[in-house]
Amino acid sequence: MHVKSVIVLSFILCLNISIHSCKEGKKEIKQTEVHFKKEGELSIFKSSSDTLKVSLDIEIADTDYDIQTGLMYRNAMLNNQGMLFVFKDAQERYFYMKNTRFPLDIIYISDKNTIVSFQKNAKPFDETSLPSNAPAKHVLEVNAGLVDIWGLAIGDSIGYTK
Repeated sequence: MHVKSVIVLSFILCLNISIHSCKEGKKEIKQTEVHFKKEGELSIFKSSSDTLKVSLDIEIADTDYDIQTGLMYRNAMLNNQGMLFVFKDAQERYFYMKNTRFPLDIIYISDKNTIVSFQKNAKPFDETSLPSNAPAKHVLEVNAGLVDIWGLAIGDSIGYTK
């Protein structure tokens, strides 16, 4: 009877170990980081004098997938880079920071290529809606703080090439 108990206990112990080792053996799925791909250049001009304020390398989001994904799953972006969202029409836009890992300044731009509003220092992973508060056909995302560093103002204009 004693041998039978040892065999049963051994079986239960082996079963328990195999169940727990399966749970611990789960593979972690890691998101691959997306890297910047230069697709054009963008210049921002001061409204009062048409003097150049800044030039950027840009990645262009003009497909549904690119517009929905934006800068998600990236760890950083250089200060001379930005993402330009290009829409078919001008209307009020709403952006958020879901799955975006670093803070951004969001610049809303009219169909006449003038800046109509900003959302400064948008917080990483925040799903709060960040409205344009005016019709916008383009949206430019840059690193947080750059709007102030560059001294951008409503009415300043952009030009870009692919």
